[in-house]
Amino acid sequence: MDDAALLTSWRWRGHRPRHESGVLRADAEVLLDEAGRRLLAGLCGVGEEVLGRALPAWGLDDERLASRVGGGGPGAVWRVGGAVVGPVAFGCRSCAARRTGTPVRVVRYAQRWERVCARHGRWLLDADADQALESLDLRGLPEVVAAQRRWAGVVRRAVRAGVGPGEVFAVAWAVVCRWWDLALGWPEERVWPARLHVLAGGDAGGDFWRWRAVVRDAAVFPEVVEVAAALLDPEMAELAWQDSGAGRPRALPADGAFCRRLGERVGRPWLGPLAAVDFGGPLIAWMGAVIRRRRGVAVPPGHRDGLWWVRRELQPAGMAAQLRALTKEARLPGSGTVWRSAVAPERRMLIDNLLDDAQEQLVQLRGAQRGSSAEAAERLLKGLGYSIGRLQEAVREVSEAAVEAGVRPEDMAAWAGLSPGALAELLGAGGGRDGGGA
Repeated sequence: MDDAALLTSWRWRGHRPRHESGVLRADAEVLLDEAGRRLLAGLCGVGEEVLGRALPAWGLDDERLASRVGGGGPGAVWRVGGAVVGPVAFGCRSCAARRTGTPVRVVRYAQRWERVCARHGRWLLDADADQALESLDLRGLPEVVAAQRRWAGVVRRAVRAGVGPGEVFAVAWAVVCRWWDLALGWPEERVWPARLHVLAGGDAGGDFWRWRAVVRDAAVFPEVVEVAAALLDPEMAELAWQDSGAGRPRALPADGAFCRRLGERVGRPWLGPLAAVDFGGPLIAWMGAVIRRRRGVAVPPGHRDGLWWVRRELQPAGMAAQLRALTKEARLPGSGTVWRSAVAPERRMLIDNLLDDAQEQLVQLRGAQRGSSAEAAERLLKGLGYSIGRLQEAVREVSEAAVEAGVRPEDMAAWAGLSPGALAELLGAGGGRDGGGA
């Protein structure tokens, strides 16, 4: 039957969901009242009990259907799939063709650990985003397909530990997506950039940020599975406990055994110290929950402190949210642009490196006030002088980037605590630098 003719069989409440651009959403869902379900079962010749097993939203109700006045025939209402049952992804067209003889577009409710079609080497993308791609080619990345097979073992371990696999995945996904964001400043990271370009068809090119949002979940999936397995490993929890000082509490060290071992497990021996100092991230939050549980620390009333709970602010944004943010950034002119879209990645990385360098030097000054007065003063002043120099360079880089983004110089001078003349002098001092933001 033609779509338009079929849809006239029901009395509709609301309109089919669309994206802000006006494009119809692929993840649109339909809820039917009792009469509407009977009608559909009769039209397709399939029993309602069979449809109930096949369609997750089949028996769900909607208050707009319940409040429909006057009857008037079978009723239906449009909804967004993710708000009804859960995450919605595209199905594999090759699988659809194999079963039906026609390579039609299909959508299905699928969690983020169910996105690999191993038969055809495809990663099935979220269906809630305003973009045309349905899947990514995994034929050049066998490790992603292998990770899907390994996930079954993680599920078994989670069940034996009395934990929901989805909870374990949520923590591991938050940890690895955090690393994905930070990896732009990690010169040692080579794996993810290579995967990104493969998933983008060979080269992300000038559409780097869009591709980075689209391919992220596929690119990081092997690491997510490995981190999930590590978090379920009692030996890893024991390492976190020992790093905390066990019975003699201490601050988590930057060279702790837990983060070092975790870095090795994901194939990045250099990652441990970087992960260990991400104090606001989900990994340290998980370690803290492990340590508090071992120490028997009570959780205050009204608070949550579970091993497998990720605070809202630490939950990664999905592809649709990332693409909406990029679209919004592109529309904002002048100083209204978002920093990431207005400042080149090389310059942002340079600013991060300057800040990290200054911070590392300042950390090394802890405990420097020992020995003779001359020795202590020399250590402190040299360290402070070096850090001040790096911070001054960072101020200049930030100021130059802000000028190029259209921020008013008088605003920048006020924020930096400088006079307009001092800011102009600072910017002038950077005019002859060799290499720019390299």
